Amino acid sequence: QVQLVESGGGLVQPGGVLRLSCAASGRTFSSYGMGWFRQAPGKEREFVAGIDWSGGNTYYPDSVKGRFTISRDNAKNTVYLQMNSLKPEDTAVYYCAARRRGRIGIMPNEYDWWGQGTQVTVSS
Repeated sequence: QVQLVESGGGLVQPGGVLRLSCAASGRTFSSYGMGWFRQAPGKEREFVAGIDWSGGNTYYPDSVKGRFTISRDNAKNTVYLQMNSLKPEDTAVYYCAARRRGRIGIMPNEYDWWGQGTQVTVSS
């Protein structure tokens, strides 16, 4: 069983930055593919970033490409999401997810474990 705990959410003005962290339990974190998703009220859960087990490969949808950066520190069992140039449409609950397979997944059903989520609100 893997437990994921997100932190770093909050209220930020448009154009601002936030850095989310996701701390994972377990001794095999370094073998997992990791992803960040978000869900706004009334909308489906949306993939925003993925990273493979090594950290050498990442993937982003066009909606966040160039603004968001995912990274991981396997020594600390932690994955990060750096969010720059935030927009009001980025407002959502952000979830960290882990999958047994080491490659990147882009669909929610490809992931085996989920964090509880952290709220990100972009508003002036």
